[in-house]
Amino acid sequence: MGKYADSQEWDDIIPIPQDDGGPNPLAAIAYTEAYSEAMSYLRAVMAKDEISERALELTEEIISMNPAHYTVWLYRVKIIFALNLDLLEELDWLNDISLKHLKNYQIWHHRQVIMAAIPTLPPSELPFLTRMFAKDAKNYHVWSYRQWLVRHFSLWDSELPYAESMLRADIRNNSAWNHRWFVTFGREGHDGVEIAGEEEICKREIAFAEAAIRQAPQNPSPWNYLKGVVRRRKSGKGLQDLKAFAGEFADVEREDEVRSSHALDLLADIWAEEKEKERAGKALELLARRYDPIRKNYWNYRRGLLELGVAEAR
Repeated sequence: MGKYADSQEWDDIIPIPQDDGGPNPLAAIAYTEAYSEAMSYLRAVMAKDEISERALELTEEIISMNPAHYTVWLYRVKIIFALNLDLLEELDWLNDISLKHLKNYQIWHHRQVIMAAIPTLPPSELPFLTRMFAKDAKNYHVWSYRQWLVRHFSLWDSELPYAESMLRADIRNNSAWNHRWFVTFGREGHDGVEIAGEEEICKREIAFAEAAIRQAPQNPSPWNYLKGVVRRRKSGKGLQDLKAFAGEFADVEREDEVRSSHALDLLADIWAEEKEKERAGKALELLARRYDPIRKNYWNYRRGLLELGVAEAR
C-alpha cells in the first residue's frame, strides 16, 4: 500500500496507473513507488477535472519529486485560479522551489502566469530576483523573466541602474549587457514609439561601453554593444567613428602590442568599409595567425571576401 491508498481522504478515487504498453513494456521508466502512486492519483483526479484543495496538495507532492512535469504545473495553476487562492502565497511557495532548482523552465513560466494576474508588482519580487542572481548572475530564466516584468509593469525608467550595478559587479556578464540593451532600446519596439533624446542616450551608452572596454579590453560583450549602438545611431559615420578608439588597442604595424583581438576585428570592418583592403587583410591575418587561431578558418574566409570585393554586413 502507499500514502494515498492508505488515506481515507482519497478512498473515493480509483487510481489510474501508467500504461507502458502492456505487461512487458519495451522501455519502462523506473519510477519510485511513491512517484508512481502519486501520478496514478493525479491521472484520476484530472480525468474527473477535480478542482479541490487536495488536488492542489497532490500537485505540490508531485512537483517536489519532479519539478519539470509541465502537465502538473498547468493543472496546478488551473486549480489556483478556479479556487481564487491567494497569489502572493503561491509566489512565496515558489520562492523555495526556485532557489532549489535554478534552471527549471516550468517554475518560471508558472511564476509569470501567476504574476500576470496580479495588478501591481509586489514589493518582494525584485529583491527575490536579486537572491536568484546571487546564486547565478547569468541565469537565463531569471533574466528572461525580469525582462517580462519590465515590459508588463512598465519599469523602463527605473531599471537601468540595476543593469549598471550588475555590470559593475561583473563587467563580463554578457547577460547583464543584453539586459542593458533591452532596457535602453527595447522600449521602442515594445511601445512602438521613438526613444526621446536618442542621440544623447547613444552618447551615454558609447561612453559606458568604451569605459568597460578599457577595464577589460578582451571582453567581447562591450565591443559588440558598442558596435550595436554606433550602428543604430542616426548621426555620425557608423563604425568609422570608432577607428581612433579601436586604434588604442591594436596597431597592425606593432603586432606585439595588440591588446584586444576584438579591436583588430573592428578595425578590419572599418578598413573594409573604407576600401583599405591591405590593412583590413593584415588585421584578419593577425587574427588567424596569432590572436585568434582557433577561428583561423573564419578569419581566412573574411580575407577571401576582401579579395572578392564583398562588403560583409555583420
